[in-house]
Amino acid sequence: MPKVKTNSSAKKRFKVTGTGKITHQKSFKRHILTKKSTKRKRALRIDGTVAKSNENFVKRLLRLK
Repeated sequence: MPKVKTNSSAKKRFKVTGTGKITHQKSFKRHILTKKSTKRKRALRIDGTVAKSNENFVKRLLRLK
């Protein structure tokens, strides 16, 4: 029986914290940054956490469930 593979795109995008939460980088901080405020860009630096509604789906992609 072959091993079940982890989803390659998911392992690049998500990281599991020590407490078991799943974090991701926030979107909208790649280009067209001149029109965005400094406050907004600073807030986008902080990693976001995956919503409860999507947590099971992401865990399945990462083979944690």
